[in-house]
Amino acid sequence: MQDQGRSTRKRTGGRLKHLRNRRKYELGRLPTETEVGEPRYRTIDARGNDEKTRALATNVVNVNKGGETVTTEINDVVENDANPNYVRRNIITKGAVIDTDEGNARVTSRPGQTGQVNAVLLD
Repeated sequence: MQDQGRSTRKRTGGRLKHLRNRRKYELGRLPTETEVGEPRYRTIDARGNDEKTRALATNVVNVNKGGETVTTEINDVVENDANPNYVRRNIITKGAVIDTDEGNARVTSRPGQTGQVNAVLLD
């Protein structure tokens, strides 16, 4: 269970007293960790009357080169500042550098939140 409520520590490092139980709106979920592979998606309920489409795996990317957008295939994850281990596991997150048929591109979208991978071509 992921708790996104108030921290149990003060800025000074001291402990805060536990005042109440967790609330439903403070709960989070584990990260999706979108992999490179055959496209798989999952729809989850979001707050309010809303839904999120999570990309569990995908091999399609919308690459912006210049003024036009091209849909191409993802070959590999080259670099990921979020976690160096994600490169070995081929996990795509926002800010990851991926190898595509058009060249290397940096991911600008959040595949675990929106269900799609958008990227900008690097020089």
